[in-house]
Amino acid sequence: MGLRKKSTVLFHRNNHSMNTMLLYSSITKKVLMALAGLFLVTFLCVHLGINLMLLKDDGGRMFTEAATFMGTNPMIKVFEIVLFAGFLLHILFGVLVSFQNRAARPTAYACPNNSETSFFSKYMFHTGIIVFIFLVLHFIDFYFIKIGIIAPPPGIEPHDFYHRTLLLFSTPWYSLLYIISFIFLGIHLNHAIQSGFQTLGWNHSKYMDAVKFIGSAYSVLITLGFSVIPVYLLLFK
Repeated sequence: MGLRKKSTVLFHRNNHSMNTMLLYSSITKKVLMALAGLFLVTFLCVHLGINLMLLKDDGGRMFTEAATFMGTNPMIKVFEIVLFAGFLLHILFGVLVSFQNRAARPTAYACPNNSETSFFSKYMFHTGIIVFIFLVLHFIDFYFIKIGIIAPPPGIEPHDFYHRTLLLFSTPWYSLLYIISFIFLGIHLNHAIQSGFQTLGWNHSKYMDAVKFIGSAYSVLITLGFSVIPVYLLLFK
């Protein structure tokens, strides 16, 4: 009896240690995912700022100068590596955390939470997959052409992003796909910003309402900002 009791205690102790390790492993993944995600959120502002130069009626001069600077400046090239690392970390840990959460909760709740936050949280993985597919297509259309993996369309140089953009957005179905993708990105962002602050412990009751408002406003502005570009180019170029 003493040996059995000792074995039972040892089993529970080992099981508790394993659960603790898994818990901290999950927390680490969520923190890294949140940090990478918030980093990518700041990058969206830079990317949008450059893309909005397409709206200036100067034959693409300002946009081309900005794109050339981003493609040739040594510091930007280093930042590009960091950016790719941010994408990979966010995607990798997002998938791992999602599967880990599903494994820990194999059956649905008997009384699901119908709050706004839970709605966006429920579809974070799905919107993330849609954004990832669009991101791959975006790389194929621009980055892979720039580095020579894919040949550019006839008459367009590999680094001529301006005319490449005009060509793509002259196609209504591509413009529609672009807008829909950014709508899903906005849905993803709306919860991701709030979730990132909560994961990092920056969810004090004094300013969390402001974080939610700013996160929602930011997601709407990013969606509208990127969406207005194909509409303008399709109708007026």
